[in-house]
Amino acid sequence: MNAKEIQKLRRKFILIASVSFLLVTVFIGSLINAANYIVTQTEINWTLDRISESQDAFDKETEPRRPPSSFSVVEIFSPAYQRNNFYQITYDESGEEASYFSGNGNIMSKESVTAAAEEIQKLQKQQGRYEQYSFKLTENSDGTTSLVMLDIGIVLYARLRLAYASVAVGLIGMLITVILVVAMSKKVVKPEIENSLRQEQFLTNVSHELKTPLAVIRSNTEMQELTGAESEWTQSTIRQVDRMNSLIQNLVMITKSREMESKSGTEKINVSQAVSQTAQDFVSRAESEGKALKQQIEPDLELTTDGSKIRQLTMLLLDNAVKYCDENGAVDIALEPLAKRGKKGVRLTVSNDYAAGKDVDCARFFDRFYREDKSHNIDTGGYGIGLSIAESICTQQNGSIRAAWHNGRISFICELF
Repeated sequence: MNAKEIQKLRRKFILIASVSFLLVTVFIGSLINAANYIVTQTEINWTLDRISESQDAFDKETEPRRPPSSFSVVEIFSPAYQRNNFYQITYDESGEEASYFSGNGNIMSKESVTAAAEEIQKLQKQQGRYEQYSFKLTENSDGTTSLVMLDIGIVLYARLRLAYASVAVGLIGMLITVILVVAMSKKVVKPEIENSLRQEQFLTNVSHELKTPLAVIRSNTEMQELTGAESEWTQSTIRQVDRMNSLIQNLVMITKSREMESKSGTEKINVSQAVSQTAQDFVSRAESEGKALKQQIEPDLELTTDGSKIRQLTMLLLDNAVKYCDENGAVDIALEPLAKRGKKGVRLTVSNDYAAGKDVDCARFFDRFYREDKSHNIDTGGYGIGLSIAESICTQQNGSIRAAWHNGRISFICELF
């Protein structure tokens, strides 16, 4: 990976780490608030049941909750009386108020309590919550009905306070996490970026160093042929030297492409014109090999990009298509507009006849130095590098490339934005 790809990977890591922390924080915060809700609601329901059984005993026996005598989970989470104000209203068979009881320390006026009780009766529910009251309706054996109203305003306030505190702590933790991840990831990827630059420099140096001995080998072989010693062995040597030189040029092309990735300028260009001109250069070559090259290029398609990259991409795909097209086959190149996820771009498709591609793993074509031919036949002159470079160009253009085989033809589809 080059420096830009490493930085892109770093941004993905920061995003994944931040989202992961957010999800964990939301889960833990939700769990804490849910546990608090369940515990307090259990105590409220337990208190309503005790009041309904005997409000006199409840009013006399309840005492302020004392700290637990141990750290026993059972003792801490066991239900106890809620020290909230409560009211109990009894209605006769006709629905008229028969009695009204207010617990010690209650501060709400009877008028406001009875008004709330009337609204509760309209709900037609046996148990639930209305505003700051938790209530329970009980039908007595003598035909009367008792309504117990427990003021849980303090509990509701505590629940909201815990919820807001959870959100605040989560946001602060999220901010601290992002800052730490960004700072640490920068230090982590720095050695990788330096290593990538060293690799590129090494590849460039090695490529240049190999050119000299290859030139000497070719010169010596040609001199040997001039002295009358030409043979199939000398011809084989020259062919292999030429192949090595071509391979070195491809390696240099990869290195230069990666070096110039962040330096290449972009401008709005006529993609149709760039693709058409590049394709025209391959017409004579295809015809000389007994293959037809057909163009379906929509005119005046524009894209903000580096024009040289578009031409290089087209050249690589056409070179591959002509090279591996079946005898007397056809090569097609098409360019059409593309709209995807609100972005406008172009779709470049290069296809050719390739009957042997039925059982081939097309995704492997983009691996460097990959050959579908297991015998590594070199007659076609390929190195397994061109499509890898094409994939790199598409990635630089915020696009993608894929290969697909159907009905005896293989197609390479590029989507560029």
